Amino acid sequence: MDNSAKKSAAGYAPGVRMLFTFIGGSGHLRPLLPFARAAQAAGHTIAVAGTGSLQDEIIAAGFAALPTSEPRPRAAESQLEPLSAPDPEREEHTMREAFAGRGARRHAEVVGRIARERKPDVIVRDEVDFGTAIAAETLGIPCATVMVLLAGGLIRPDVVAEPLDTLRAEYGLAPDPELATLQRDLLIMPAPPILRDPRYPLPGETFWCRPDGVAPEASGGGARPTVYFTLGTFDAHRELFDRILTGARDLPVNLVVTVSRRLDPASFGPQPGHIRIESFIPQEQILPSCDLVIAHGGSGTLIGSLAHGLPSLLMPLGADQPHNCRRCVELGTARELDPMTFTAQEAADAIMDMTIGSAGAAYRAAARRVRADIIALPGPEQAVALLERLP
Repeated sequence: MDNSAKKSAAGYAPGVRMLFTFIGGSGHLRPLLPFARAAQAAGHTIAVAGTGSLQDEIIAAGFAALPTSEPRPRAAESQLEPLSAPDPEREEHTMREAFAGRGARRHAEVVGRIARERKPDVIVRDEVDFGTAIAAETLGIPCATVMVLLAGGLIRPDVVAEPLDTLRAEYGLAPDPELATLQRDLLIMPAPPILRDPRYPLPGETFWCRPDGVAPEASGGGARPTVYFTLGTFDAHRELFDRILTGARDLPVNLVVTVSRRLDPASFGPQPGHIRIESFIPQEQILPSCDLVIAHGGSGTLIGSLAHGLPSLLMPLGADQPHNCRRCVELGTARELDPMTFTAQEAADAIMDMTIGSAGAAYRAAARRVRADIIALPGPEQAVALLERLP
């Protein structure tokens, strides 16, 4: 495409071919979708490349779907990994071997092939899709990055530089020991600066924006608070659900629980009228009526909760969740439960304290301060204006 054809008196006209890519699960796809939707609404041509198992989700979102791996069958409950304590070394090993190692090698090849066939003007990758960054650099295609790790901490030179430099050498690229090329064109952070751990700062030119439209402030505060409990779409640890359900059984709260499609809601047996268990409910449907969110500390759930001004009771399990939890505890928007040791009674006490009890007002005030920072940010459509200028 002739880049000069995109220019107009107003700056840049619609017509940019954009390839969005991600590696991993829904937590890597969903942060991309607001920007893909905004770009599509602006008249650009959008395709999304990523995990084979999520092709239906991409299509349901309204985009051309391009698989970068074979779909994997959904694990039965008997095949799920047992609950284990958060282990920073384990998570860094996963980031190094799975994402910067095998995953980067696969995406450098597959996304490179897709890009040569489709000839995108711009590639927009999720933060941990390292292979796409290498493919884009090799092909000379501008590459923007959407951050998916809220507080930061997992992507560091000492964790991923070595396997990435090995792969870079195979593609004829110079070493990048400081990971500078991962931020080479445009860095988009769909969250306010306050949520970033100061130990892991982002470059000054980072574009900070809202993750989506302006979310309504949660309308909780009634005589019977509403509490939402989720471990996201991936984690399905029955023992955690059992402890929370037991703790909330006699509390004066309404509890809504989503157990993911990996567990059967009916398998938890009959529940009292104030407890509802579902496989999945879109966050935007449940959060506006909540008072408190109980979760694992995943970036998507956290930013969604805070966009509605909601505090969280967090039980981090792995990945970036301990980093996110620590930052939110520092900001006063969250309280932590040890997933390995907390009892049903401790969960009940925390729920009551953060909703009806004396601590609730302070947690809500802190969460609303972060919400104010979120809604003051520009929206995804303004990120699209920057993407238009990359070719």
